[in-house]
Amino acid sequence: MHVLVTGGAGFIGRRLCSALLARGNRVRVIDNFDDAYDPELKHVPEGVELIRGDCCDPAAVRLALDGVDAVAHLAARAGVRESIADPEAYGRNNVGATITLLHAMREAGIRRMVFASSSSVYGAAGGPFRECDPADRPASPYAASKRAAELFCVSSGLDVSACRLFTVYGPGQRPGMAIAKFARAIFANKPVTVYGDGSSLRDYTYVDDAVRGLVAAMDRARGYNVYNIGCGQPIPLTEVLAALSDATRKRLKVNYSAPQPGDVPLTHADITLAREQLGWAPAVSFREGIARYLASL
Repeated sequence: MHVLVTGGAGFIGRRLCSALLARGNRVRVIDNFDDAYDPELKHVPEGVELIRGDCCDPAAVRLALDGVDAVAHLAARAGVRESIADPEAYGRNNVGATITLLHAMREAGIRRMVFASSSSVYGAAGGPFRECDPADRPASPYAASKRAAELFCVSSGLDVSACRLFTVYGPGQRPGMAIAKFARAIFANKPVTVYGDGSSLRDYTYVDDAVRGLVAAMDRARGYNVYNIGCGQPIPLTEVLAALSDATRKRLKVNYSAPQPGDVPLTHADITLAREQLGWAPAVSFREGIARYLASL
């Protein structure tokens, strides 16, 4: 199978490329290497065909789709707080690019896609979140853009598996993510900044577990389906700090600040559907994932 990975030079994308290559797939990437974070941190694995292009450009997308059998759509602007400052960029890159891609897929006769959505679509609901829960109260433009992209996937009539990913972390993660920022501060012997009182809970998912979920969902894509890809075990921010402190054997200095707009108090995945339909389950515990991430630095 020949797979196009959009955004394949990014954090999750390049791990997905490696997993696809390892099982014998041909892999092509389209990525615009934007400056949402340092482009020097982005790359594709050896053996991947790379097209430098923007998924909002119909000509570039048509070129990237030529001869492929399936698409893994990961290209997007990430970041809740950043989306509040620049919502237009999220509309263009997350919604507009998805529309362009879906239209080009229909024209090319390519039906199968896995779409990397986000747990943020659930908003500030109580958990555990189920795929059938309402997702009509997004707390940020980022969340709204992911939900809008899902709805365009529904309307396309294509075979799309939308994977709602829950706080993916691990080697190569974006430098603006909380765990990466905490780790940098710890190694520099600087205080870490915590927004809120540390009681917020997140369902952390190790990157290789997320990739396995994406691959399984792509293989099963028939009609339109949604899957939660998480661990099902929310972890308070205080436990994240404790895990980092234990793993580095460093005492943390914490500065507490006001909660940030767009943040939600809880993410919590019900992963029953992914277990039953995809045969997927997380394999890496949070503390093991933290150890692997720190070892990669």
